[in-house]
Parts: sequence; structure tokens; C-alpha cells
Amino acid sequence: MQIAKYPDKQQLAQLLRRPEIDREDLDTVVSGVLQKVKTGGEAALREYTARFDRVTLENFEVTAAEMEEATLSVPEKLQSAIRLAAENIEKFHAAQRENFTPVETMSGVQCWRKSVPIERVGLYIPGGTAPLFSTVLMLAIPAQIAGCQEIVLCTPPGENGKVNPAILFAAQVAGVTKIFKAGGAQAVAAMAYGTETIPQVSKIFGPGNRYVTAAKMLVQKDGIAIDMPAGPSEVLVFADETCVPAFVASDLLSQAEHDVDSQVVFLTTSETVLKAVKKEVDAQVQQLPRQKMLQAALSHSVAILLENEEVALEAINQYAPEHLILACENASELAEKVVNAGSVFLGNFTPESAGDYASGTNHTLPTSGFARSYSGVSLDSFLKKITFQRISREGLQNLGPAIMTMAEAEELPAHARAVELRLKHHEAMEAARGGLEHG
Repeated sequence: MQIAKYPDKQQLAQLLRRPEIDREDLDTVVSGVLQKVKTGGEAALREYTARFDRVTLENFEVTAAEMEEATLSVPEKLQSAIRLAAENIEKFHAAQRENFTPVETMSGVQCWRKSVPIERVGLYIPGGTAPLFSTVLMLAIPAQIAGCQEIVLCTPPGENGKVNPAILFAAQVAGVTKIFKAGGAQAVAAMAYGTETIPQVSKIFGPGNRYVTAAKMLVQKDGIAIDMPAGPSEVLVFADETCVPAFVASDLLSQAEHDVDSQVVFLTTSETVLKAVKKEVDAQVQQLPRQKMLQAALSHSVAILLENEEVALEAINQYAPEHLILACENASELAEKVVNAGSVFLGNFTPESAGDYASGTNHTLPTSGFARSYSGVSLDSFLKKITFQRISREGLQNLGPAIMTMAEAEELPAHARAVELRLKHHEAMEAARGGLEHG
């Protein structure tokens, strides 16, 4: 890790820059994959699966027999852990349900809003060396709570043509309706455009490498929604003298092991803590299996010594981390001042791993600074909000003149006429009724 002490504002901004990715070349490659799957369907998907996953598949959909086989092969201890995590995730996301009460904005004018589930959603789950079965829970459980009719999951197969059994077991627990053996940008294309067996979805969720991320960004141009812009995983840890350096180092490394493009940032106001954490990072790297990946991620990561907590808070909000750990004495007070972060972890005994797996919060979070404007995945991510309104004759009499005035000012006479005709109709009916009563 790069070490920096008391940088000025310009230097700090430079230190907090994310690693750059050549988007132009990446988008060109991924666009070709998307177009080929869009036009070639499963023939193209089969070709990419053979090339990238090194397996030839006749059928992409996971069968009931494969699901049963997977359940039998997942150790009971892991099954129990998955079920526990699922229960906590369900509790947290079920509590996000909202009830909307109609509002009378003025006499005779009633407005309300209703949550409606997205009918068909697609989940991308990375496989390979890190099969993220936890992400299945994080995405499928809120989708199920929201009431999505179809939950489609794509995940890359191994060279044996099978999906990691823990992914399949988690999918069963979480209520996934269809599972397909497809990975990479080609899987995103299959869900975005549909193939002979993989249905087209309305919104795509889930993390992935730079190719998957680019594919998700590009399919938006064709009207397919995505959960959020995303990049490599990241964590920022702020710690003071009350931290446990070994804990801090383990949190930094837990994110660095995700990807060579991952970035970790460590901030502290104590030089003693800085040295202790750096020593722990160096020691713990030697004890972990993914040393090449860790070293690559650490090569563009940084530890920064700052003057005071105020400067640290400015840096936190400037960086807008995906994960923020506050390992300091006044973590709760400091957390109240955080305005840009995906998820915040308070205190020495709240590891980021808890949010990744089983505490209940969602681990699908905005990266690359998008926490300034995006939230992580929640129940709302799987819902659409439809507004309704009902206006009585009296209500239109009260509101109509304002509508007409505004429409005329915007030089949209048809808008004004739509109100005027109704008001005149009402006046005519009132006049006719008055005539009958008089007669």
C-alpha cells in the first residue's frame, strides 16, 4: 500500500482516485458480444461458453435433478448458515414495505401511490474461483418479497458443465424460478434480449467483472434497467487509537481479495495506528491464499495519515466508499455526518464480512463514487411506484383555473382545453338542472 502523511487537499484528491479502466476498448469488445448474442441467440451463447468457460453445453437450464443433487452435496453446516443468512435478509427487507395512504391535496383532488413488482428480473451471479452464493440471497429474497413473478438467474458453469452446488442451494432457499448456465457479458446479453430458452427480463441485477459491468451499462441503451452502475469492490476504513490493528488489516484484505481491480483505503489520525495496521497487512497477506490478487489490489490502495477527524470525514464523503468501516471511539456520532457511502459498519466488532453475508443488510452496493447519488439494492429496487389520482367535479372547479393558466403560459392550448371543456360541460349541466328546477 502507498503511505501518505498529511496531504493537502489537492494531494488527497489524487490519492483517493480510483484505478482507471480503458472504457473505450472494453465497450468495443463487449458491444460485439452483446450484438452476437442478440442476433445469434443460443448458438452464440454456446460458442462463448465453450470459449470462456471451456465447456460445451446442449442445454443451458439447470434441471430439477441437478437441483436435488446440489442440495445433497452441500454440507449441513453450510446449509444452516445459508438459512440463517436468508432469515436475517428477509427480516430486514420485509421491514422496508411501505403503505401509502391517499392524500387529498385540496378539496376534491385525491392522489396516491402504489408499489407494483417488476414482473421479470434477471440476476447475474459470478462463479469461478469465488462463487457468490451469498449474492443469490441478497437479490432473490427481496425480489420474492416484492412479488416478482419470475426470477431468472444466470451463473457460469464449471468445466464439468455444472453450477456450484451452494449457488443452487441458495437459489432454492431464496425462491429463484429459473436458473441458467451462462456467464460473462454473454449472460447479460441473454437476459437483456432473450434467447430460445432464456427469457428476456426487464431489469438486471448483480455484480461481476469489468466485462459484466460494461455489458450491464450498455444494455441500458436498449431499455433494460440495471440495479446501479458498479465497478470493482472497495472499502474505506477510518480508525483511531481505540481500534484493533489486526481487525482493521483483516477488513482491508477482505475487500482486496475480491479482484485485482479492487481498492482499499485506510485513514487514521494516529501514526502509531498507521504503522501497526501496515505491519498487520503485510503479515496477514502471507497467511492468505490469494496473494497475487491481494498484491495487485494493494498496489493501487493507500493508507493516509490525516490531521484530525474533521479532515477524515471530508475525505470519506469525497471518496463515497462502497463500504465504510468506522473503527473509532465515537463511531455513532461520526456516522451521523456521513452523507456518501453504500453501507456503514460501526465499531471494532462489526466486520464488513457481516454485511456481505448474514447480518441482513444488502451487499449489492454502489461503487466507483456512485454512492454520492445511488443507494444499494433494497426492496424498492424490485418495485415500480405508480401514482394515481381522482378528481371530482368540485375538485376540477377548484384546480382547473390554475391548470389552464399554467398551460396557456407554456403555450400548450390543448392542455388548457382538456380542462376548459370539462368545466363548460359542468356549467351546462348545472344550468340545465337549474332550468328544470325553475320550470
